[in-house]
Amino acid sequence: MRVLICPDKFAGTLSAPEVARAVADGWAVPTDELVQRPLADGGPGFVDVLASALGGRRIPVGTVDPLGRPVQGEILYANGVAYVESAQACGLHLLTQEERNPNTTTSYGLGLLLAAAAESGAAQVVVGLGGSAVNDAGAGMLAALGAAPVDVAGYALPYGGAPLLTAESLGGTPQLRPISLIAATDVDNPLTGLHGASNVFGPQKGATRDDVLRLDAALEHFAHVLEKAFKIDDLAARPGAGAAGGIGAALIALGGQVTSGIGLVGTLIGLDRELDAADLVITGEGSFDHQSLRGKVVAGIAAGARDRGLPCVVLAGRNETGHREASAAGVTETHTLVEHFGSVGTAMAEPARGLRELSERLSRQWSR
Repeated sequence: MRVLICPDKFAGTLSAPEVARAVADGWAVPTDELVQRPLADGGPGFVDVLASALGGRRIPVGTVDPLGRPVQGEILYANGVAYVESAQACGLHLLTQEERNPNTTTSYGLGLLLAAAAESGAAQVVVGLGGSAVNDAGAGMLAALGAAPVDVAGYALPYGGAPLLTAESLGGTPQLRPISLIAATDVDNPLTGLHGASNVFGPQKGATRDDVLRLDAALEHFAHVLEKAFKIDDLAARPGAGAAGGIGAALIALGGQVTSGIGLVGTLIGLDRELDAADLVITGEGSFDHQSLRGKVVAGIAAGARDRGLPCVVLAGRNETGHREASAAGVTETHTLVEHFGSVGTAMAEPARGLRELSERLSRQWSR
């Protein structure tokens, strides 16, 4: 039997390649053919996964984290395209629980990465979006490019999402070489509203309910500023505008095209070809929840398996989806580390062992 192992990362514990390796190590039927294709949807691990598949050259770039502290980022340059991962500068994993505050965190560091990517000589720059600690609609990124939001008196605003309520205009024009710009997103959420960046993702970034309401109003106001500055319409409602705390909206304003992160990665690694040849598909991620089925790795893989009549097994740290919802998306069955160990602590401490043990059990169940 040919088993396609194509997981996302287990955030906070294992990278996507490590998850795939653990599943393969646990498979107990040596005559089966195991194909490992770790994936990313634009969030953390985007550059690593593409570098494994495409090769290319990794260029180190100094940048800053969501609080302005120095961190190391990189550009992947392959086949004339530069790939940038927003989470390297804006990632939630860069902050402690106590440091999370989307009122003040900034996407400035991504602007530094984007500028470096544009200067690399690439004709196209692909920005992976996901896993961010920010909620500033890309205002910090624009500031790094020379177009900081300013108030009615012309003074640059403090960093973060909350000050955008007082944005009057941009204080300059973004200084970016002419490039084809692609935003590879892990979600299709709009910028504002019930399904927008602040309401859906703000709480996990440290926002209180009052913060969420303030941030949503701030992003709605700033969307109008961007519409006026870049002469575009209906920015807040566009799919993907809410990705990575609204960075998607700023990239759209810069002329970027939004695409599915898992769709782009899948195309680059030949995922359709691998699905066509598979008998069983195993995917997964750390938290399998309602957002997993809105443009993330599991959604893309499950849909591809469903379209081919293939069984698709999801391995996850935990599961918060309903059986009917998952089944409709193409998921055959789900197994979690929390259920396997009976403990969240053990699931977080020993995910590789848990995945090996779950994989061994699956091999005896599924292998013909």
